[in-house]
Amino acid sequence: MKTIIYAHPWDGSFNHAILTTVTKQFDKTNTPYQVIDLYKESFDPVFSPEELKHYATGDTPYKKIVAYQKMISQSSELIFIFPIWWYDLPAILKGFIDKVMLINFAYLENGGQMQGLLTHITTATVITTAVMTKEDLSQNGNAIQSVFINSTLDDIGIAKDNISWHHLGQIKSSSDQNRAQFLTKIGNIYDN
Repeated sequence: MKTIIYAHPWDGSFNHAILTTVTKQFDKTNTPYQVIDLYKESFDPVFSPEELKHYATGDTPYKKIVAYQKMISQSSELIFIFPIWWYDLPAILKGFIDKVMLINFAYLENGGQMQGLLTHITTATVITTAVMTKEDLSQNGNAIQSVFINSTLDDIGIAKDNISWHHLGQIKSSSDQNRAQFLTKIGNIYDN
């Protein structure tokens, strides 16, 4: 099962075109998938005091979080589709990571070292758009590569070597042809 974690509020966005490209390809190849559309599901990225009471034990009082964890437990691949805002993940996606990837579900901690538990996820694909190119992001620390991919996803058990990142920079000025080529490239990833 492939799980798409999608974070963009507008159905007219290029990110939504990416989501549509991926899901159409899965439909065409009869690939099982599920979508977590954070905005459509009104996901609340803010911790409540009640959640924080349970955080250290990895428990949650919310059924929606447990449902997301179950979806991830059934997955062999995670696909993240999101825009890069202020050099980083959108807050709603960061909150999803904070609230869903809990201790005893996504990782164990032993003496300050993390051991990832989501090793059944053999592949992760990160698909992003931004005004900045990857080179521009690198000049500003590249939080996507250095933190999200190399640290966060690796710490929950997804090996860095099994994570690919596809990025369309200069999104505001990209031509229709560049956008079409990017969508073709993304569709080809899942053309099995």
